[in-house]
Amino acid sequence: MIKKKPIYKRVLLKLSGEALLGGKQHGIDAETCASFAAQIKEVCDLGVEVAIVVGGGNIFRGHVESKRFGLDQSVADYMGMLATVLNGLALQNALEQISIPTRVMTAIQMAAIAEPYIRRRAMRHLEKNRVVIFVAGTGNPYFTTDTAAALRAKEINAEVILKATKVDGVYSADPVQEQSAKKYKKLKFIDVLKRKLKVMDATAISMCMDHNLPIVVFNLLEDGNIKRVVLGEKIGTVVQ
Repeated sequence: MIKKKPIYKRVLLKLSGEALLGGKQHGIDAETCASFAAQIKEVCDLGVEVAIVVGGGNIFRGHVESKRFGLDQSVADYMGMLATVLNGLALQNALEQISIPTRVMTAIQMAAIAEPYIRRRAMRHLEKNRVVIFVAGTGNPYFTTDTAAALRAKEINAEVILKATKVDGVYSADPVQEQSAKKYKKLKFIDVLKRKLKVMDATAISMCMDHNLPIVVFNLLEDGNIKRVVLGEKIGTVVQ
């Protein structure tokens, strides 16, 4: 049997903070974190270079909590950025427990915890087959981790953004609430913007469109799906 070869050399995986919840209402589920690490290892074992941008919504959602706490939006966004650091460290631990060398790089300097984000250093880590986890978003308020994913993917010359979600692609409406919702196999960036489809925020989509950076949206909760995408199997929705 001929083994399939990966169609990408370098990928950026976008993980939402909510994905790390598992069955919990809040925080990080250790088993879920370990499961994601195992899936990432499968991809690394293929010789694919992997970078990750992780969100922080399982701990603190800046744009939501700013209203609940009466926080200035900038303060709330910084708190959300710090939440991504917690997730990044948890994910690093899970990866290193299965012998995957990993580096956490932060857009907000905190020398005792993680390396500062330096593009050339990040590229060097990837070339040495280390998984690189980017945390603290872009380091600026008013920008989401989706935008951080688009920015970092372009900076490190990733060939694709793998947008890991809880559903198996992009639909015309919420498939949980509307059974008649249509799943798209392929979409153009401009159609995502026109139809206001919930793929990534508009800033991230516009950046990917400007730089011809494709996005694959797929279900992370099914074991082996990251590997399937990297091997070129037709799952999820391709936006390009």
